Parts: sequence; C-alpha cells; structure tokens
Amino acid sequence: MGPKPKKKSGGKGGKSKKARERKLREEAQLQAEQEEAERLERERLRQEHLKILEAKFQEKRESELVEFKSLEQKFLSAKQWKMDYREQAKWEHYLSCDGTPDPTVTQEMNTFMSLWHDNQDEDVQLVKEKEEVVLNLIEKLVSLILETSPDEISEEQRDQYQEFILQLQDLLHKKYNEATQNLLKIAGMYEDSETGNMHTAIKDKNSTFCIWVNLKKKARFKKHVFQEAGHGFDLPKSLALSSVAVRVLHTCYDHVSPLWVQFQGLPRQEASASQQLTEHPKDTRQKPGEEEKGREEPSVPAAEETSSDERKESAASLKENSKNTEDVKETEEETEKNSDILDVPSEDEEALLQEEPGGREEAPRVVDLQQLVPVGGVFHIDVLQLPPQAQDVGDWSMVELLDVGLEMYPYSAGQAEDGTQEAVHITLRLPDNVIYFKVPVVARWEPAGQQWRTDGISKITYEAEEKRISFRLGAFCTVALLQDAHLNLPYQAWELHPTGVDEGLFTVTAVFATIQIQIKDNQCMLSSVVVEEEKVLSHITGKWMTPFALRETLKRAGVNIFPAEYSPEYVSVSRKVSEHLTAGSAKDNNWSLYMFCGDKVQNLKLSETSEAFSEELEEESEFHSTLYHMLKDSASNEALDKVERAGFLFIDSVYQLLHATRVLAYS
Repeated sequence: MGPKPKKKSGGKGGKSKKARERKLREEAQLQAEQEEAERLERERLRQEHLKILEAKFQEKRESELVEFKSLEQKFLSAKQWKMDYREQAKWEHYLSCDGTPDPTVTQEMNTFMSLWHDNQDEDVQLVKEKEEVVLNLIEKLVSLILETSPDEISEEQRDQYQEFILQLQDLLHKKYNEATQNLLKIAGMYEDSETGNMHTAIKDKNSTFCIWVNLKKKARFKKHVFQEAGHGFDLPKSLALSSVAVRVLHTCYDHVSPLWVQFQGLPRQEASASQQLTEHPKDTRQKPGEEEKGREEPSVPAAEETSSDERKESAASLKENSKNTEDVKETEEETEKNSDILDVPSEDEEALLQEEPGGREEAPRVVDLQQLVPVGGVFHIDVLQLPPQAQDVGDWSMVELLDVGLEMYPYSAGQAEDGTQEAVHITLRLPDNVIYFKVPVVARWEPAGQQWRTDGISKITYEAEEKRISFRLGAFCTVALLQDAHLNLPYQAWELHPTGVDEGLFTVTAVFATIQIQIKDNQCMLSSVVVEEEKVLSHITGKWMTPFALRETLKRAGVNIFPAEYSPEYVSVSRKVSEHLTAGSAKDNNWSLYMFCGDKVQNLKLSETSEAFSEELEEESEFHSTLYHMLKDSASNEALDKVERAGFLFIDSVYQLLHATRVLAYS
C-alpha cells in the first residue's frame, strides 16, 4: 500500500471566513447604498423645499421692496429736518452778530481771514483764543462736506469749503509762527532769575505752547522740563552753546496725517449715513468710512515745511475723505513693567510698518496709516534761530530789526566728543484726555515723502503709570504717537435696547473697553467708557452731541470702534441680532443667527456654540429680501408696534451709529 494522502488543514474554516468577509462587504455596500439613497432623497427634498421657498421669495420680493422703500420716508423726513435745522442755525448766527463768519458765505470768510492775516502783532495767547474760532469753523466746514447731501450743495461749493479749510489751517500755522517770533524778540525781558534763560508754557484744551530761549548759552543748562506741560528735552552740547530757542507745540488736533492719504492716492470721500441708505436692499452692505477733520502742516524748518500747493492738493482729496483704516492682529502681551525700553519694534509693530526697497537692514520704516493712526494729536518740536535781543545803551534800548520772519536753526546731528552721534533727548507727557490701550508707536513726519516714519528715533522709554514717553531724535521734527486702529475689533458683544419713547442704550463690548451710548431723538451721549472695570474719559461723558460729532470725539480720545471700508481685510466677522422690548440683556434662548448674502436673508439653524458652520435653515423659516422683513417673521406685535411708532430722528440716529460701528459685521 502506498502512503495515505495528507488532508488539507482548515479547508472548511478558510471557506467560512471568506464567506463571512464577503457577506460583511455586501452588507456594508448595501448600507452605503442605502445611506447614499437616503442622502440623495434628503437632498432632493431639501432642493424641492428651497425651490418652494425661492418661489415664495420671488413672489413677495417686490412687495417687500415696496414696503422697504416706504420705510425710507423716515430717513427722508430726517434729511428734511436737518436741512431746516441748518437753515435755522444759519439765521440765528446772522442775528447773533458775534463777530464770527458764516463758513458758507464766501465774503464773510475772506474778510475774516484777511483781517486776521494783516494783524501781525498778536501774542501767543491771542492766537490761542482765535484758534478756538478757527477750529470751530473747520469743524463746521468738514461737517458740511461730509454730512450734507449732494442735492443741498454743489460740487463748486464743496470745493470752496475745502479751500477754506486749507486756508484756515495755513493761517493758523502762520499765526503761531508770527506770535513765536514776536515773543522771541523780547525774550530777554522775561529771563529766569536762576538760569538767565527764558521759558514759558501756555496750555488750553486745543494746544500746548512751550518755548525755551537759550539766552546765556551755558552748557550746564542744556536740559529743561516745562513743569506746566510735562514736556522736556536734553540738548547736545553744540546747541547748548548756540543762540537758539526750542519750541514744543502740541496740538490736540492732527492736520498732518491726511496729507499721507492724499499722497498715496487713496479714496477719502464719505457720504453721510443718511445719504448711504440705499434704494435697494442688496446695496445696504456699504462699508463705513472714517473722516479726519482738517489737517495741519508740521511746524518744521522751512526746508521741510509743507508747501501751500501741496496742501491745496490735499484739500482736493478731502472730498474723497479719509477712511479710518485698521488692522486687527493678535499681539504679544504688553509689558507689565512701568518703564520699558523699546529700541526694537515688537512683532506687531513690524507688521504695521512698511519697508522701502533696498534691504531690510538699511530701509527706513514707513508707517501705513491704514493700520496705525496717530492718537492724541501731534507734537511739533523745533529749534529756532534766536533773533537779535534788545541792548540797553544809556537811557536807550536798541535792537536790530530783521525782516526775515521766524527762522529755523540749521541743526544737523554731528558727533559728540566721545565719538557717539549727538541726539536730542525728548520727553513728552501723554495727553490726559486720551487713552492708549497699548504701548504707542513713536513716529516722525517726513514732509518730503508726506509720511510718518519710525526710523531716526531710538531709545524709546514708555512709562504708563506716569503717562510719559521718552526717546532720542537725530533731528528736530514733528512727532506723533500711533496706535493700532483695529485693536478693539472684532467686538466681543453688542446690544441695543430701548430705555423710553424714542430713547435707547447702545452698548459695545470691544476688546479693551466697554462703551455705552445713550440715544435720544437726533442726539447721542457717551454714558461711559469702562477699561478693566474702571471708568475713563470722564471729560467727554454726559455731553449730548450728534452721532457724527460723537464718532469724531471717540476717535480723538483713542477709542476707535468705527471700521473702515478696508477693515474686512483685517477683521473676521459674523452677524448677530436679537429682539429687545425692555431695558436689559436678551435671554440666551432669544438669540438667532441670520445670514445676509446681499439680496437675500435667511435664518440659520446653527447656534453660537455650533462646532461648524452650516447653511441649513431654521425650521419654518423663509427667505426675505431685507433683514427687517426677516425679523418681522419672528418679532412680536409689541415690537413691531414700537418700530412703527418710533420717531424719524431717533431712527436716523440709531442708523448712523449702527452704520458707523458695523456691529452686525464686526462682532
């Protein structure tokens, strides 16, 4: 017998395992096909539902647009009221005969400027008194340009108003120089008994004028601090031995930065909020603009002084308005120390500064005003040539008269005896009526390039508690302290709820501050600005003003919560709305999310805490052409009644604030 054949081990087991795997694959495939079929069915039903909703939307769209246009009558009524108000104010100004010109009357403006131009014997105090009048005129002219609708004034009138703004700014600067020259001629009469030099500081709400005259030319007196203002300097030895005067003129207004906007060729025109109410809902997503009132050429050496022609070109660009441009970035934590040396810019400052071609090491740093904006005005720091002083000869006092006007001293930084470069050490007291949320960036104005730069500035020391900043300059120039314009964006939250008939409270919780604004009829009032549980900026709270004026006041104080047209490039956004019938916050379950695509609004099913975005619609919701009509679907009758009965001035004021802050987009 031969050997028995060997049995194959696991034959049945192998076949059984393959069968099970095949069965599992078949079941998985069947399940996948079933799930896909269910998905397709859901998608089919969803598409059918969307088609039905789209058909209903198209049917009611025209009627909604008609109703929407009827709502515009509220804004037309507000526009007419403003026109009548301006006419009444014009008449009351005429009757007052207070000596100030009507900025809309060319003859009165020309007479006012001509008379002031011819008076060359004014001192600094008189110039400061006239400065208040000039700034008010400029403010009125800017308001007319930016808030008046095109059918009220012609383009020729707008051009004339812009020209007046330039002429007033030029004249104000000229008068400060004339008053400075008049003071320098008699500086010897006011010499300090201790040092033999002359110094004074004159301060008011608009500007601070500080001047130090080096009469004795002694090296040990090269330092000085203006106690009344908190500004100070430490001169190089070469200047301490020269016949010079040092002037620090701090203006709370900034007439310099808008020159950069014009030089860059950026759009600057901003229509009033009422003008920007659109005729079609899809156009209502207009981007906000920012306006900077007026400009001022720097008080710098003649070679650097902004020419009248340059300023006229800038005036032409004013009608295209400066947008307050901003860039939001997550920055490093601010240094906790009371005093910081800031020789090297932080990563944030690096990001906010442009570099010219030519290499990273040697390239001057140019500030982009679409990202950084001056806060607290500007500081004009000049070294002046001291004119001949009066000499007593017997019973006579003799002085050499020079008809050259105010002369800038031709100073350029040289080398000290130890081989180091001479530099001017400047200390500035930060304005009390301005808040800096982070360490400000120090920049100098370069008239030739019409731009702010950060090169030529070193050894920056910032003392937050003392509100003081020190730095070294290679030359005398105009200086500003800049802040990231977007640092308070995006908003953490916002609310708008009624407090009475045609009254409401608008609350914006920004990154560093919480701002509360009361609204009543056509005016607004800043209730509070809270930073780290402490109320600040009390000097501007509790004062009723127009929404336009309130916006400018907050921006000047460093609280910029007004996005510009290019802000979407820097800030991520979402939209939130909730009905408020009474004072107080809305309950958590009363919030809904809406998506507006320009021509269509829809109520989304997801919530604030959803992990991922979805366009799935809330059940029983429909498409609408405007957010107003979408909210009508879920609004109570009481809320709708309040809306219908709201006064047109109150509605216009609310609209202006919402338009300026863009809380629907930047929260």
